[in-house]
Amino acid sequence: MVTIDDVAELAGLSKSTVSRVINHYPHVSPAKKKKVYEAMEELGYVPNSSARSLRNKRTRMIAVIVPRLMNPFFGQLVESIEVAANQHGFQLLICQTMYSEETELGHLELLKTKQVDGIILASLENKWETITEYLSYGPLIMCNEFDVNAEVPIVKLDQIHGGYIATKHLIRQGHRRIAYCCGGFKSMVAHHRKIGFNKALKEHGLTFDERYGFYQAYTIENGMEVFKQIHEMKDPPTAVFTGSDEVAAGIITGAKEYGVHVPNELAVIGFDNQVISKITDPKISTVEQPIQMMAQKSVNVIVEKIKSQEQPRKERYELPLELIIRESTVGGPLRAVE
Repeated sequence: MVTIDDVAELAGLSKSTVSRVINHYPHVSPAKKKKVYEAMEELGYVPNSSARSLRNKRTRMIAVIVPRLMNPFFGQLVESIEVAANQHGFQLLICQTMYSEETELGHLELLKTKQVDGIILASLENKWETITEYLSYGPLIMCNEFDVNAEVPIVKLDQIHGGYIATKHLIRQGHRRIAYCCGGFKSMVAHHRKIGFNKALKEHGLTFDERYGFYQAYTIENGMEVFKQIHEMKDPPTAVFTGSDEVAAGIITGAKEYGVHVPNELAVIGFDNQVISKITDPKISTVEQPIQMMAQKSVNVIVEKIKSQEQPRKERYELPLELIIRESTVGGPLRAVE
């Protein structure tokens, strides 16, 4: 029988270090984690807690992987997933990656070591080819974030439509120089929103000026920095499409500091319809995402896969989005056009 001592010897590390890796303690270097996981794989070692789970078949535990819990969208999504999971008699293990590929893979090991029955992947840092090796260890589904090549169930929103209706609204308010602001372009969510954004521009004979592209904005502080860059431009945009209400709030805050009126001088539209969109001055026009509906569907699907023990297969569930118009885009001096 393979023991933790065997793993430590093969990895060339102390038994205590191996134990910390197995129990997901912080402050263990990625290099040491890699050595431990490789040794476990080579020896076929399964931790004792995992062995008990194997004997009992189920842990009644689901993991959800998100990039950043401080983002209100993911905070609400996690809360809604937990409520739905509890309704099915499952507990939720919350894992955040902070946009790290290495951290994401570490969380996926929970499925491999049978510490959870299934994983809801609400963000994606690694290429899908890297994720596929984990599919043989248990059910995994995608929620919100997605990859077109993923051979697993995906619960997502029509992000192309979301980008389209938001941009169409700005154009109808008379805007022609429109900035595009998102968190990271490797995200398929951001990529599809950009498709919808460009679709609306094309319909009105407009083309996107890449000077108005901002692709690393996640927080209120990032939004404030985006505004500073816009304010310094010789020919600035008159409107900004953002990928989150947080960033939109940051842009509005920056505009106030510089005495720029929203929406008369700069219109701003957010995404998510979070609480912050209703308490800023002016309130933020945004695209509402049905988070509770998405969470409930995701949990229903993962629980079904856990109970049936089915192999992952390509299933797609797409939910609608809705434009919410508030003061951050309406009331400016530009002539509305169709």
